[in-house]
Amino acid sequence: MPGSGQSELDNQSPPYVDVDLFRSDVPLRAAVTANGAGAKASLDALSAFGRHWGSADMFAQAKRANDNPPKLDNEIVIYDAAYDHFMAESIGAGLHAMTWKTDATPAPQPAEVARAARFYMVAQVENGHMCPITMTRAAVGALAAEPALVTQLMPKIMAHVYDARFQPWWDKAGITIGMGMTEKQGGTDVRANTTRATPVGEGYTITGHKWFMSAPMCDAFLVLAQAPAGLTCFFMPRFRPDGQLNGLHFVRLKDKLGNRSNASSEVEFEDAYALRVGEEGRGIRTILQMVQLTRLDCAISSAGMMRMALAQALHHARYRTVFQKKLVDQPMMRSVLADLALEVEGAVALVMRLCRSFDLAPSDPLEAARARLLTPVVKYAVCKTAPAFVYEAMECLGGNGYVEDSVLPRLYREAPVNAIWEGSGNVMALDLLRAVGRAEEANAVIAALAREAHGLPGTESATRQIAESMHAPDAEAHARIGVERFARLAAIAALAGSAPDVAPIYARARLDERRGATFGAAVLGGAIPHLLDRALPQ
Repeated sequence: MPGSGQSELDNQSPPYVDVDLFRSDVPLRAAVTANGAGAKASLDALSAFGRHWGSADMFAQAKRANDNPPKLDNEIVIYDAAYDHFMAESIGAGLHAMTWKTDATPAPQPAEVARAARFYMVAQVENGHMCPITMTRAAVGALAAEPALVTQLMPKIMAHVYDARFQPWWDKAGITIGMGMTEKQGGTDVRANTTRATPVGEGYTITGHKWFMSAPMCDAFLVLAQAPAGLTCFFMPRFRPDGQLNGLHFVRLKDKLGNRSNASSEVEFEDAYALRVGEEGRGIRTILQMVQLTRLDCAISSAGMMRMALAQALHHARYRTVFQKKLVDQPMMRSVLADLALEVEGAVALVMRLCRSFDLAPSDPLEAARARLLTPVVKYAVCKTAPAFVYEAMECLGGNGYVEDSVLPRLYREAPVNAIWEGSGNVMALDLLRAVGRAEEANAVIAALAREAHGLPGTESATRQIAESMHAPDAEAHARIGVERFARLAAIAALAGSAPDVAPIYARARLDERRGATFGAAVLGGAIPHLLDRALPQ
């Protein structure tokens, strides 16, 4: 501006804001339509959602929420108003409950796909608040083991109202539910938990600790503790039945690399009141009904972050001039951007097809088996890809991508969390090996993927290698290789259904041809213009 003392900013890209996160995303639209949510009313609703979440105000609120992390004040966690804004937005949209139905509130169909498309767009803007949204939605899967309890809770869970007041759950308009599993001495090995649950009347008292408990201002938590018959799942509210504060004492909030807007805590339990969920000694099986859904959300969220990183990189490249040419017209940069775009094509197709399996699972045994086998596979593949992907997208912006004016630093800090939470890469690989132990189911799923990907480059040998690696005597030592090939085959099968013009490109680049270790080191040739146009139509 004249007289401002600030140099005019030439050759810089404008902020990527005020965009329709749905209509501008061809791969997302294709995946949603292919998986049953392509009715005009559904697409129009998703577009309205995409315009709202893609607004400049939502991006500004996200920056504020992450610049002002929560603080612990005695037993209360104080969040910035921007965090509360996102909680109200996501709960108001039903992201915490829209996959469940009651007699009064039927779920949209296909519920998982419709929700996932929204969750994918939210992940592009602000990830921290999605933790309690995910856990509240997923908790219902575990709570189903106690019909009387879930009947009491569902009206509060289903409410599209964010009630941040610190009050007993039964006095609130709507509630959120968190989870606490890991302890200092065990971490992933929850069977090593030492927290004790003692039967008292109709409930239990719990004494011990949790090393990680996220979203500590939730109204209740599902926790694991050692009951007389073994490790058991419990429902632990913040207040006792008499309205007094329950015996949860927050020691401190974790100072995390990313996920800054969301609180994670260390907590001590002192004779905390809780109700049993499921049978004593069956805690892992019970809470895994919740964990399966949280893992699905981790994959959706990571795919969403990859999408936003790609959009930022491609948007910048179209405005930036380097060596007398637009950056997007430089051959090497085009190869990098197209390779990133191809990876997002596979990721969004993969997660949406998995969501479709969750939708169909109650009435289709093969889809139920597919959901069981592919959840750890998809979480592993997408969540572990995201950090390197976001880094490469950041490099496309050069120094601009490394400063906080860009959203890339926040995405980069956020990207590793989904690979770590709800089961690290090794845990996912072990889960797949356990699932493959059901040989009939595993063979049926692999055969279905092979049929869907039939004739595409590299798929026949990949199918054979997956079967061989999963059943080898030293399968555990090489499980990651098998998981990666499984994920690639599943992505090709998904693309064959949602983007048949992209499926052979992906198959050649990811299975059939040699490629380098970094993005941009695949041979994509004449496919580059098509991939870039699909990624972000001009």
